[in-house]
Amino acid sequence: MILPKNRAVWGWALYDWANSAFATTVMAGFFPIFFKQYWSYGTDVNASTAQLGLGNSVSGLIIALTAPFLGALADRGSAKKKLLILFAYLGVLMSAALFFIEKGQWAAAIFVYAMGLIGFSGANIFYDALLPSVAGEEEIDYVSGFGFSMGYLGGGLLFLVNVLMTLNPSWFGLPDASAAVRWSFVTVALWWGTFTLFTIFWVPEQIDPAGTVSMKRAVTEGLSQLARTFAKIRHLKTVMLFLAAYWLYIDGVDTVIRMAVDYGLSIGFKANDLIVALLLVQFVGFPAALFFGKLGQNWDIKKSIYLAIAIYMGVTLWATTMSSSTEFYLLAVLIGCVQGGIQALSRSYYTRLIPPNQAGEYFGFYNMLGKFAAIIGPGLMGIVGIAARRSLMPPSPTPLQMEQVGMLASRISIASISLLFIAGAIVFYFVDEEKGKKEAAILGDSV
Repeated sequence: MILPKNRAVWGWALYDWANSAFATTVMAGFFPIFFKQYWSYGTDVNASTAQLGLGNSVSGLIIALTAPFLGALADRGSAKKKLLILFAYLGVLMSAALFFIEKGQWAAAIFVYAMGLIGFSGANIFYDALLPSVAGEEEIDYVSGFGFSMGYLGGGLLFLVNVLMTLNPSWFGLPDASAAVRWSFVTVALWWGTFTLFTIFWVPEQIDPAGTVSMKRAVTEGLSQLARTFAKIRHLKTVMLFLAAYWLYIDGVDTVIRMAVDYGLSIGFKANDLIVALLLVQFVGFPAALFFGKLGQNWDIKKSIYLAIAIYMGVTLWATTMSSSTEFYLLAVLIGCVQGGIQALSRSYYTRLIPPNQAGEYFGFYNMLGKFAAIIGPGLMGIVGIAARRSLMPPSPTPLQMEQVGMLASRISIASISLLFIAGAIVFYFVDEEKGKKEAAILGDSV
């Protein structure tokens, strides 16, 4: 393994190490379970699901709608680091605040969690936009992959500690698992806040003195720039094609991630199996993201993305026949092999197609699409599942037949996700990198 020697690269990657604690321990791990069992205690199960879904949707919608403006604001005011700090420490504060929410206070939990998501997602816009500041074109694929690998390792290490805290609270001087979960949220805040300091002090920001304006003026000009971006992005045909392809296949990726746990529970897997699978994804993702970064750098970035898409298609189809926890673990390993890789290479490939002096602005659109991902997939699965159930159900079915048809329809609906990967791969075929670079250069020179 060849590790980077540049301090700026380490500082940039350590932010992924820092904020992944929130993604693993809070978002994917403890918050959904603790919300149902503690904060919404006594609430109807379906009602608590709706409450949690609303919090996720509102926070995601806020970031999705404001991401392009925030990116434009950062470019005009040369404020990527300042805004990263603002949003990151909003997330840090909200993570710590979860500790103080008492049992049954579901509304407070949802509000704090939603604000934490806004901080987490908002900071990522400026984190991505700082990538061109720490890596040149010849190393950007590897550096992007290195960032994701550090995220998997950092998030996985803290999550492992947090899992041990909940399984064996007495080891840590805690009375019970509930206290351990609450203290886990504090450890996330400390981890995230501490390691973000390396990003603050080690990562430079490319600043053009002639283009830097006051924050007040940056807000006004950011709004104007956003309007211009909507107009000019139509002329960057290569960027538009890539964003369309990215939206399709990353929608498939996000749908697989979100449906894996529910699917595992639906076929009888235990919660411990799911936690083990999540840890596997984290620790396999560390070397795999590094590998894909090198693969994109030394082989071919477009072919590497195609390889990841193909593996995801295989995972999706295999999931339709999965029947044991061993298979679930193997699928988790495969997902870990490509999840960080496809995200890292997509980010670095996009960087090649946009004007470097407008990275914040264009990554605003990139992150907006990311927040709108997993919209088509779940809807497609729902429609296909209902249609399959209706067509396969015999007249006057017995309870056993209803159960069997329901399971078969569910497996067919999961297979439908492969259509997103196929469509994304087809659109991606028409993306011409060299043409995109020329378009970006012309547009960049005109600004």
